[in-house]
Amino acid sequence: MKMLFAAASILALACPPAAAMAQAPAASPARDSAALFGAREGVQQISLSPAGSKIAFIAPRERGRGNVLYVVDVAAGGVPKVVMTSTGDPEQLTSCHWVSEQRLACNVYMLVKSATDLLPASRLVAADIDGGNLKLLSNPMRSDDLSVSLGGGQVIDWSTGDDGTVLVGRYFVPAERTGSHLSDSREGYGVDRLDTRTLSAHAVEPPKTNAAEYITDGRGTVRIMGMAKVTGDGQDKGIVDYSYRAKGSRDWKRLSTYDSNNGEGFNPYAVDPDKDLAYGLKKKDGRVAAYSVALDGSGTETLLYAHPVVDVDGFVRIGRNRRVVGVTFSTDKRQAVYFDPALKGLAAALSKALPNLPLVEFVDSSADESKLVLWAGSDTDPGRYYLFDKASKHLGELMLSRPELENAKLAAVRHITYRAADGTEIPAYLTLPPGSDGKKIAAIVMPHGGPASRDEWGFDWLPQYFASRGYAVLQPEFRGSTGYGDGWFEKNGFQSWRVAIGDVDDAGRWLVSQGIADPAKLAILGWSYGGYAALQANVLDPNLFKAAVAIAPVTDLAMRKAEWAGFSIHKIVSDEVGSGPHVREGSPAQNADKITAPVLIFHGDMDRNVGVQQSRVMADRLRSAGKSVELVVYPKLDHQLDDADSRADMLRKADAFLRASMKMP
Repeated sequence: MKMLFAAASILALACPPAAAMAQAPAASPARDSAALFGAREGVQQISLSPAGSKIAFIAPRERGRGNVLYVVDVAAGGVPKVVMTSTGDPEQLTSCHWVSEQRLACNVYMLVKSATDLLPASRLVAADIDGGNLKLLSNPMRSDDLSVSLGGGQVIDWSTGDDGTVLVGRYFVPAERTGSHLSDSREGYGVDRLDTRTLSAHAVEPPKTNAAEYITDGRGTVRIMGMAKVTGDGQDKGIVDYSYRAKGSRDWKRLSTYDSNNGEGFNPYAVDPDKDLAYGLKKKDGRVAAYSVALDGSGTETLLYAHPVVDVDGFVRIGRNRRVVGVTFSTDKRQAVYFDPALKGLAAALSKALPNLPLVEFVDSSADESKLVLWAGSDTDPGRYYLFDKASKHLGELMLSRPELENAKLAAVRHITYRAADGTEIPAYLTLPPGSDGKKIAAIVMPHGGPASRDEWGFDWLPQYFASRGYAVLQPEFRGSTGYGDGWFEKNGFQSWRVAIGDVDDAGRWLVSQGIADPAKLAILGWSYGGYAALQANVLDPNLFKAAVAIAPVTDLAMRKAEWAGFSIHKIVSDEVGSGPHVREGSPAQNADKITAPVLIFHGDMDRNVGVQQSRVMADRLRSAGKSVELVVYPKLDHQLDDADSRADMLRKADAFLRASMKMP
């Protein structure tokens, strides 16, 4: 195991000679729609250099599962050049940000097979913009380490003022050298001031065993620390005690306790050093709202923003200091409320300049915030990135989120509500095929994953593909979804499965009652919890849907708990599922005999979120019950099936299955 992680630390991150890169071609007759919609997003992450002269972005490799980090000098009108690449087997670049004008630090994620399990791991690396001087910033593996650290740490402050130096949160494991008095007893999560060029490190916060989080003031000073509560056997309780330091003090004082199991308590996100306060989220009247808490010892709590219908789910932040400039939330569409008057005015001006792209997000900025990278998109535009210069007021397009779909005709998405059986109005998103009148056509109910999640208005490649193939698609925000407050979330989509799945079934009934769906051509398709819902909806009403497609589904709730045994989050997962009759009654694999519709299941065999055994058991139970089922397993892919060829194959197979099952041409 140690050798595996040691090898993974170097990551096979290739640093090839500089090369030009052009985005993938737009839609053409030579590529079928499955290949176009199944293509991975062309820009997976993007950042702007401190001077605002260069951008770095991660894009998928042309073939395979890996990705590539590119840098382009936009000030000089240069072409993108390769900095490093990952193979996707097993490592993937997930994010890269600028340490200095000439150097980047990147997070890398991987899944490593042990003798008995799949282990998720991350590592932090840095390299010059020409790919040189590649360094591992995570603590390296040692032959005498007493345990293995899966976490590689993260940069928690980019603004230390020293070229190439950042504050890094790192995980430490103790080491003991046999026959020697030399040993290292440090253990837990700590903070170092680290020179990414030389790896020279200075301890800022000594590692603590149960430390879970450190928050700085954006200027190099740690002001908040979170300590996780654990059981006697090391199980994470999902509760964090937060402490803070007053300005100029090294003493910790109590700030708050946050319980992620029920969302209670103040959850700090950032510190404003000028106002000497912490920004965070906390519930108000059963919905999440934005607050500030003074760090001057008074503990004064101030409500910043609360919405009467939905949860505030985050802060708008900008610059290398990651300063808070507003809050964000989603009603029928994603919205932002700005605290910063200048950015509020700029956002309004940009919305006018981009009238057909109502979703506008500030992605990054130069150190002085004079230049901004922003993203803008809509339901019928997957999005494009722009560089805005405040001084010249010039807005220039950088690149497309999905260049393959630039010339594709996409479907409009409409926010609607439908009435559940108990009279509750359920919000949902309806996508009709381009040019269709939406009358008596094939239709798909598409519940989201999670269940602690929700859909939003905008482009989504999965419903857009099926709309392009002639299906109406309805995405219900069933009770059990997040974002609508405690009352809507119920206990969660597993423990309150009858309510959640009842809402999903009612979405199908609504499509029929409105004359949109031909009742003989009504199907259901979902991913993760959505896959669970696609199966369990057929348990609850075996006659409603004529076909079901489940992607990486949970199928057995008891197995859901068991597959996390041995991990520190086992208690959290077990508590989420709960105990009682609902565990069997709410498990599709335990009720396979009730399902009458033909079933198609997809799964990756390296899925750590939901093990592939969940799908194998479901398929076996359906076959034993004499039902129609097909299971497609993709080798070396995880929960997201993040491979263009595999996604395209999945789309083709799903479309063909639905057409055959519902006797469509």
